[in-house]
Amino acid sequence: MSNSSTLATDAGIFERLLAGLTLPPGSAAPSQPDWLKTLRSQALEHVSGLTLPSTHDEAWRFTPLAKFSSPSFQPLRAPSPLQADDIAHLTLPEATTRLVFVDGLYAPQLSSASLQAGLVLGNLAGLTSAQASTLEAHLGQHASFQDTLFTAVNTAFLQDAAVLVVPRDSALAAPVHVLFISTQPGVASHPRLLLVAGAASQLTVIEDYVALHAGSYFTNAVAEVVLQANAQVTQVRLQRESTQAFHMASCAVSLGTASRYQSVSISLGAQISRLDLSARHTAEGAQCTLNGLALISGEQLADTHSFIDHAKPHGTSRQLHKCIVGGTAQAVFNGQVMVRPGAQQTDSAQSSRNLLLSKQAQVNTQPQLEIFADDVKCTHGATVGQLDSDEMFYLQSRGLSEGVARNLLTYAFGAEIINHIPVASLRQQLEQTVLEQTTGQP
Repeated sequence: MSNSSTLATDAGIFERLLAGLTLPPGSAAPSQPDWLKTLRSQALEHVSGLTLPSTHDEAWRFTPLAKFSSPSFQPLRAPSPLQADDIAHLTLPEATTRLVFVDGLYAPQLSSASLQAGLVLGNLAGLTSAQASTLEAHLGQHASFQDTLFTAVNTAFLQDAAVLVVPRDSALAAPVHVLFISTQPGVASHPRLLLVAGAASQLTVIEDYVALHAGSYFTNAVAEVVLQANAQVTQVRLQRESTQAFHMASCAVSLGTASRYQSVSISLGAQISRLDLSARHTAEGAQCTLNGLALISGEQLADTHSFIDHAKPHGTSRQLHKCIVGGTAQAVFNGQVMVRPGAQQTDSAQSSRNLLLSKQAQVNTQPQLEIFADDVKCTHGATVGQLDSDEMFYLQSRGLSEGVARNLLTYAFGAEIINHIPVASLRQQLEQTVLEQTTGQP
C-alpha cells in the first residue's frame, strides 16, 4: 500500500458513505446471487484497508483532494420524482434505446428500450438470473478494486448498474444512451456500467453524466468494457456535471483478437474530476483509439490517467488528448503505454496537446512509454502553449476582431476531438458548448 494520507479515515468520508449501504426507507432488500454478495463483501474489506490518495502518491501528485475531504456526502435517501419532460433536453434523437439512472438509482419510467438485434439491456437487478454466467464472468473482473479506493467503494455499493450484452454477429444501427443524472446536492452516487460485445458485433454507446442543479455532490463511476474477437465498440464518455461536483471515474477495457475499440472522452464539468482509463490488449491484432478533450476554466481541475497495455503481438494504439484551460484552472494528463515482452510488431502513437487561455492556467502532462519488445514502432509527444500569434495575425488581417479570432482558433482546437463522435446531434451540442465556454476567456 502507498504512503497515502489518512484523510479518509480521519474525516470519516467513506465511513459515512458505507454506513449508507442500508437501503432507503420503504425499499425492499434486493435479491442478489451469492457471487455478487461475495464480490461486494470483498470490495468492502478492501475499503477498510485503503486510504484517500494524496499528493504524496505519484499518481495523484498534481491532484490534491483536500477540497473533497471537506463536504459531507451522503447516500440518496429520497429519490427525485423526475418526469420525462424534465429530461427531454438531455435526450438524443438518434438514440432510441436509453437507460436512465437518477442519483445512482435506475429509473425505468425514464428509460426506453427499442431493442436491436437481440441486445440484452437493462439494470443489474433484472438480469442477474438470465445473464448469470456473463455477469459473473465479467462484473468486477476488469476494474480492479484491490488497490483502488474509489473502485472498491463503487463495488461495495454495487446494486443498480447499466448492463449491455451484445450478441455475436450483431450490428446495432442506433447508439445506446446511458444517462446518469444528478438532481440533489450533497448526494454520493456510484454509477456502474458493464458492456460485453460479442464476437464480430458492433455498437456505439454514450456514457453521459449530467446535473440538473449547480450544487456540490460526489459521483464515483466505474465502467467495464469487454470486446470479444472482431468486435467493434465506440464509447463516447461525456462528463458535464455541475462545476461544484466531484467526479471520480475509472474505465477498464479488455480487447480480444482483432477487436476495434474507439473512445471519445469529453470533460467539461466538476470542481475536481479524474478519469482512469485502461485498455488491455489480451489477444493479437487488437486496435484501440483513445481521444480526449478537457475544457475547463475558473478553478476547475481535470485529471486524466490512461494506461494502454500491449500484452500481445500485432497490436495498434492511437491516443490524442487535448486540454483547453482558462482562468486559474489546472489540467493533468498522464498517459502510459506499455509493450510487454513478446508483444512484437506493436504500433503505438500517443500525443498530448494543450492550450492555455490565460497566464494563470496550468497543465501538467506526462506521456510515457515502457517497451520490453524489440520489433515495435512507438512514438509519443506533448506540447503546451498559447494561441499561435501567426494564426491570430492572419485571421485579424482578414477582418476578424481579436476576440472572434481567439474564439475561432480555440473552437477549432477542440473540434478535432469532437468530430470523432459519430452522433450528429451530440456533436452539435458540444460544438455549441465549446463556443460558449471559450467566448470571453481572459
